[in-house]
Amino acid sequence: MTTSNYATERETDEGRVFTVTGGDWDTVVSGTDPINDERIVVNMGPQHPSTHGVLRLILELEGETVREARSVIGYLHTGIEKNLEYRNWVQGSTFVTRMDYLAPLFNETAYALAVEKLLGITDDITERATTIRVLMMELNRISSHLVWLATTGMELGAISIMLYGFREREYILDIFETITGLRMNHAYIRPGGVAQDVPDAAVVKIRDFLKMMPKKLKEYEDLLSGQPIWTERTKNVAVLDVTGCLALGVTGPVLRSAGLAWDLRKTMPYCGYETYEFDVPTHPDGDVWGRYQVRLAEIRESMKLVEQALDRLKPGPVMVADRKIAWPAQLAIGVDGMGNSLEHVAKIMGQSMESLIHHFKLVTEGFRVPPGQVYVGIESPRGELGVHAVSDGGTRPYRVHYREPSFVNLQALPAMAEGGLIADVIAGGASLDPVMGGCDR
Repeated sequence: MTTSNYATERETDEGRVFTVTGGDWDTVVSGTDPINDERIVVNMGPQHPSTHGVLRLILELEGETVREARSVIGYLHTGIEKNLEYRNWVQGSTFVTRMDYLAPLFNETAYALAVEKLLGITDDITERATTIRVLMMELNRISSHLVWLATTGMELGAISIMLYGFREREYILDIFETITGLRMNHAYIRPGGVAQDVPDAAVVKIRDFLKMMPKKLKEYEDLLSGQPIWTERTKNVAVLDVTGCLALGVTGPVLRSAGLAWDLRKTMPYCGYETYEFDVPTHPDGDVWGRYQVRLAEIRESMKLVEQALDRLKPGPVMVADRKIAWPAQLAIGVDGMGNSLEHVAKIMGQSMESLIHHFKLVTEGFRVPPGQVYVGIESPRGELGVHAVSDGGTRPYRVHYREPSFVNLQALPAMAEGGLIADVIAGGASLDPVMGGCDR
């Protein structure tokens, strides 16, 4: 005669309940769980098109339900932070711009603000340079959100929005190329100001963009917001309330989509944002739909900021007056599109021997930064982007560490995914808008 190791199971509102009185746990569970042996582990990534770069998700599935989700990063490791310790302070701009490659101008601005704080020249940055920084960052915020909308739409089956989002982003990249000479990875915003002034042709392009973009946003909403598949795939999907966001350190549009209007441009202003008129969009539901609504609203607010910045562009220098810091203060592109023009080099060489020697030392060694450490946080398209910079008094950083919002926000993915369907892992992960170049820096 055999004794049963468990009592007769009974069904309740919370599922099947039984009392174990002894025996092997796996044997007991297999007797009551008909699909106990059917759980599978799936590797999504690190090359999966829906993981926004080289992100690996390890999913334990029971049917189509996710029982456990783990994020694995490190497949795009660049060592940028370590490389900064072997370059001078100005050269650092060319490295940090490549971290979050969808928001290069934010990486540059945060770094420049940190170096300027160490130098004690924050108040010396010219009004025109500060206005240009705001102008460029808000254009970059729009282009980043457009990539999010395009790629998320594609992952949920809306192929047309993929084409439209990248089409409008191209217009912004053309503006960036007109101003900086590059579409991405600009190294344009540097300690002391910006590398060169904004040409009149770029101002015309920006104004044309501001006239065109509101109509395009309306088209996006007409295409998606009333579409039954889009609403089914986004509403009440991957919910993370404000308590969960705060517990996990989540910031940016994901936090604001849970109802908390936390935006560093308002709460801890920098670059004169306190003098601009704009709102902080929020949404109460904390789901994929709410993140979609917040990002579209943020594009509209960024357009307001760009227009205000254009109206404030008064003539003036774009670098600090201190020539021991201000290289390259007046960058002039040569006829080949690279380097300094021969006229600019001749001007430097023709001033005086002392001037030439100083320029040579500034370019090769860089300027010295007083010893100390600072933290500067700004509001990037994905949340709080912070820079902890440490100087030992030399011409190179002792240590620079980024508080990258993609890295922090990714830890919310298991909370969003577990207990939901595998299809919703795609929607939830996309709604975080992670960029792996920022995670694996």
